[in-house]
Amino acid sequence: MPTLGTTTLSLNDWAKRIDPNGKTPMIAELLSQHNEILVDMQWLEGNLPTGHRTTVRTGLPTVAWRLLNGGVATSKSTTAQLDEQCGMLEAWSEVDRDLAELNGNVSAFRLSEASAFIEAMNQEMAQTLFYGNSGTAPEEFTGLAPRYSAIAGANNGSHVLTGSGAGSDNSSVWLVVWGPQTVHGIYPKGSAAGLMHEDLGLSVIESAGGIGTGTRMRAYRDHWQWKCGIALRDWRYAVRICNIDISNLVAKSSAADLIELMIKAIHRIPALTMGKPVFYMNLTVIQMMDIQRRDDVITGGGLTYADVDGVSTALFRGIPVRKCDALLETEATIA
Repeated sequence: MPTLGTTTLSLNDWAKRIDPNGKTPMIAELLSQHNEILVDMQWLEGNLPTGHRTTVRTGLPTVAWRLLNGGVATSKSTTAQLDEQCGMLEAWSEVDRDLAELNGNVSAFRLSEASAFIEAMNQEMAQTLFYGNSGTAPEEFTGLAPRYSAIAGANNGSHVLTGSGAGSDNSSVWLVVWGPQTVHGIYPKGSAAGLMHEDLGLSVIESAGGIGTGTRMRAYRDHWQWKCGIALRDWRYAVRICNIDISNLVAKSSAADLIELMIKAIHRIPALTMGKPVFYMNLTVIQMMDIQRRDDVITGGGLTYADVDGVSTALFRGIPVRKCDALLETEATIA
């Protein structure tokens, strides 16, 4: 049975360890149902209160063949340090006490409201994972897209493939190899992984809908917080297939050759065994890819389906293919 198992903990693994009463695992389960990235993404505690400082190797030492009675010069590798920042995603929920108690089941009503907050934070986190940019929005962490934003003129330009689309109705496919030495999620030093929930119970709050100013009411309050970021330890373990023109995906004859591009992406990765490789694409793209693969089944390049971690999952050449609605269809062309 295929598995994505690894020695690094996923969000569900962390939840099961830190909260034996089942409360946090329930939240993690809800998150995973709406966002499959969280099934794959590995999390490590940062070594800084605000994120993680990682050391990246920038050069290899020089080696040489030696003759008898001859020597070789000493050498060393070169490294550079990079600080990855975390962001703080937060929300407050306030529910009128009388409204929550109308049906006689306060807990069920509050859980229903909490599910909406979990979904909203989940969507925002997934969107930031790809498109966050601390350069233009300092409160966010920097996601993958700003790091893979040039086909030429950048060190990682070889890992940005193009579907030859134009205009501003493009999308991207991502191949990410999750692992402690490749790409992984981070949370600040001394904190906990995942979405934290604090039940503040009944409080007196200022009512926005009251008559006049300074009106008060009693309400149930909840606080949600998620301290998270992403660390790109080795840029060679992520590939972006950009410029996939959505308007061309209406027919196979006009669509980008997704099968060929995905095969090229696989061969950009130095070693798939370094972590958990996963493809991500949105619904429109995965639908066309599934159509295209029918002609490729004979050569072994099409989709297959298998049980991965207990879930029926599409596989492309043994690599899971995940649907991710956070991937936009309004990306500008990358030249």
